[in-house]
Amino acid sequence: MTIAGRSYRMACEDGQEAHLEGLARAFDAKIADMRTAFGEIGDMRLHVMAALTFADQLSEVRDRVQALEARTARAEQEAAERVAQEEALRRDLAEKVNSAAERVERLSATLASKPR
Repeated sequence: MTIAGRSYRMACEDGQEAHLEGLARAFDAKIADMRTAFGEIGDMRLHVMAALTFADQLSEVRDRVQALEARTARAEQEAAERVAQEEALRRDLAEKVNSAAERVERLSATLASKPR
């Protein structure tokens, strides 16, 4: 791979070559962008600035992922609570329907036992 005009040999796991090359191209492009923006301020400095830029982006992404995971966890908890509330309402409704049915049966039995 080539970064900032220099060739590097890197080892990686089988099947990861294209991914590693893509990372190298992204890093090389970032260095080129910074060289355009800041001029020739030294390769090491440009490399460190590019690495810090990627580290900052990674940090921001991690923060966003953590925030999304927290929101997802809250949403899942709220959904579980709603399901539990719905189950409680169903049980309560079933008990009320059974109670009403028992009253109707008692009333029906009472009416049936009375002479006309």
